[in-house]
Amino acid sequence: MNGQNLRECIEACQRCAVECNICASHCIGSAETADCAKLCFDCADICNLCATFCARGSQYANEVAKLCSDICEACAEQCGTYDNEQCKRCAEECRRCAEMCRSMGA
Repeated sequence: MNGQNLRECIEACQRCAVECNICASHCIGSAETADCAKLCFDCADICNLCATFCARGSQYANEVAKLCSDICEACAEQCGTYDNEQCKRCAEECRRCAEMCRSMGA
């Protein structure tokens, strides 16, 4: 992966982590969306980790990117089941991040 693609992956992870934290905070108070909140927190954490591993050129960056892609896909699917603006934005960012991480982890 070239430097520009790496930077785009890092930025996608950072944007996704922010949206996931916002979404989780939005969903945390409702029993109906508690699972969404938990998955969003997991997704935000792996996105932050992926961005860090990529930024420092870790030998494990590709493996973390693959896991990040998997978790982002799961989060996008979960958030996509809810009909509120925050979950929709989160699902969209998760899909973008998953795509970037998938290309990194390939």
